[in-house]
Amino acid sequence: MKIGERKLYVDLGATHLIAATKEYQNIAVEIKSFLGKSDVNDLEEAIGQFFLYYKIIKQREPNRHLYLAVNETTFNGIFTEEIGQIVLADPMFRLIIFDEENELVSQWIHT
Repeated sequence: MKIGERKLYVDLGATHLIAATKEYQNIAVEIKSFLGKSDVNDLEEAIGQFFLYYKIIKQREPNRHLYLAVNETTFNGIFTEEIGQIVLADPMFRLIIFDEENELVSQWIHT
């Protein structure tokens, strides 16, 4: 994505923004691995990045919805704790949980 003179790269495979359709909705997906030393730091980075991309997409493509995608292990870790539940309760936040081994989406979460 380009905003002004800046270029932003979405972490998906080889830094590509994936545009897709989910039930006739245009979506963008940001995949995060949570491989750092601290899940809290990874969550802070992911939420900050999500919020920035959310604001840009909302302005430029108001009909597109942004999702953060994490694997089931990450979801069953920090997102089941209180800190993760606070994030999930935000109505602007959308999450895809995927089964990494079978390469399938196991759950869509949005309010």
